[in-house]
Amino acid sequence: KKRQACVGAVYTIDPFRRTPEDIIDEIRRHRRGEQRPSPCHKHVRAELTRWIDGVEVNGKDLTFAWLAQEASVRNPKGTRPLVCIMDGDRALWSMQEHYLADAIGILDLFHVLERLWTAAHCFHGEGSDEAEAFVEDRLLRILKGDVGYVIGGLKQMMTKHRLRGSRGERLQSVITYFRNNRKYMKYDEYLKAGYPIGSGVAEGACRHLVKDRMELTGMRWRVEGAQAMLNLRAVHLN
Repeated sequence: KKRQACVGAVYTIDPFRRTPEDIIDEIRRHRRGEQRPSPCHKHVRAELTRWIDGVEVNGKDLTFAWLAQEASVRNPKGTRPLVCIMDGDRALWSMQEHYLADAIGILDLFHVLERLWTAAHCFHGEGSDEAEAFVEDRLLRILKGDVGYVIGGLKQMMTKHRLRGSRGERLQSVITYFRNNRKYMKYDEYLKAGYPIGSGVAEGACRHLVKDRMELTGMRWRVEGAQAMLNLRAVHLN
């Protein structure tokens, strides 16, 4: 019975060039980069799949059509780079290729980090120093552009340790995820260009635009009423 809203966020931001070591330091110390530019003119939106004029319209289509419109207004001459940061959902990348074909697709680094922790816990205990060192080493390699090396190394470890059952399945899912999204993991190039590599703006919108208001205890929604509330909250936040 639960419906999923597709959330999009669009903003303009100055380039911010960093090194892989800078990113590792930020993650290790749980802090944002010093002098990081702030997003400007941020707009958020959430769309549910619903019937419009007798036709069922997918929420992803509605969101990406809005993103494309926003991009054309902000960058009418196409002279500035357009970056699209998302998770590994194949449907989203298909939408990006259709609606924002000129955009530079980037896999959200925090989803990469989640998979690395999943891989680490196939070999080391949760909360252990070994697991932390495992993640840090492979994240640094990925940030330097060595995604293929990390994928190959994980495959070799699975064979060497003869992982079977649930641990083998979890590690294989990580390997498949990296392999499927490898074209969106050129972080060495993104960092040199000063592009953002995390979708914190959209992740935050999922919480304060949708979850904090729509999922309170005992709430029940019709699609029409839920979409009206999402529209109103988006107007308020924007």
